Amino acid sequence: MTIRLILATMFAIGPFAFGADANPPQGSFSGPGAPPFTRLDGKSGANPPEDADGNFLIGPDYVQAPEFKVVSGVPQGKVQQFTLNSKDGTLFNPGIARDVFGTVDPSNPKTLIVQTHPIDYTRTITVYIPAQYVPGSAAPFIVTHDGPGMGHPDMSLPHVLDNLIYQRRVPVMIAIMISNGGGDAQGHERGREYDTMSGLYAEYIETQVLPKVERNYEVKLTKDPEGRATLGTSSGGSAALIMAWYHPDLYRRVLTFSGTFVNQQWPFDPETPDGAWDFHAKLIPGSEPRPIRIFISVGEHDLYNPNVMRDGMHDWVEANNRMAKVLKAKGYHYQYVACLNVGHGLGPAHDQILPHALEWLWKGYAVKRAR
Repeated sequence: MTIRLILATMFAIGPFAFGADANPPQGSFSGPGAPPFTRLDGKSGANPPEDADGNFLIGPDYVQAPEFKVVSGVPQGKVQQFTLNSKDGTLFNPGIARDVFGTVDPSNPKTLIVQTHPIDYTRTITVYIPAQYVPGSAAPFIVTHDGPGMGHPDMSLPHVLDNLIYQRRVPVMIAIMISNGGGDAQGHERGREYDTMSGLYAEYIETQVLPKVERNYEVKLTKDPEGRATLGTSSGGSAALIMAWYHPDLYRRVLTFSGTFVNQQWPFDPETPDGAWDFHAKLIPGSEPRPIRIFISVGEHDLYNPNVMRDGMHDWVEANNRMAKVLKAKGYHYQYVACLNVGHGLGPAHDQILPHALEWLWKGYAVKRAR
């Protein structure tokens, strides 16, 4: 069990409880500081309008979207896999891992002292190519984080894309599902890749993953940043926004589920001392708007994880609420879906909103290309 899951079990059960006697403040959808929501009170399965920005509250009951099913007559894309070994690359080589969680840095309570050791690792790259792809054409694509392992391709996203592409609700896009380098959070390779506030992971994908996808499967990937999207859950969600924030020249469409917009960066960086919490604390409010379209979502019972730092920056609901407010204030195209009665990763709500989120994410691009 990863440290994240251990802490989730300890701190995020029911109304988040910390210890036997304490019940600390936590983010909510109705408490002080929460953004105003449009409540969707219709039948189960209702999603926000496809062309609307803003904050929406759904649930507590959910229905899996029909786009997850294989439909007779809908062309099925191909799903193929290859592996990358850390020893064959220049970035993130070697990987890192830790044996224990770490201790609070006595000179800086916002970070940890973590003992790590180098590792070699292999990651799986799973590639979906739609049946409608025209060889030689420059295809739009979506990069997803925490992709499936070798021999176990997750067909959920390919099935959804098969149906959305056939219905002309999204462009004919390739999906590149990239597994992480192992472990989780501070001191592990996944944490280094996903929680580091820099453009390094986007550069790793650009130089070491995408060229191999093109060579291995004889496809061409668009260079147009409007035709490139990123998708992730938890720290994969923060990684998706980090890629676009530091490289809007490469990615401009971001989709997150339970995004880890909290203080989880390690090692400490004085430029972003609060890790991804800095997105809503200072980076977005203090910068000119980036050309980014972003979908964010969180569960009512999402993580409240103060861990050993007690820094007030480990509440996933509060972090996403704050994200919605600063995105609106700066005039971003964003949609925020808050989901009642679910936890981290959104559970059954994920399968209700994923097709909707993908269609919303690509608004403008498909219309522009069709014209």
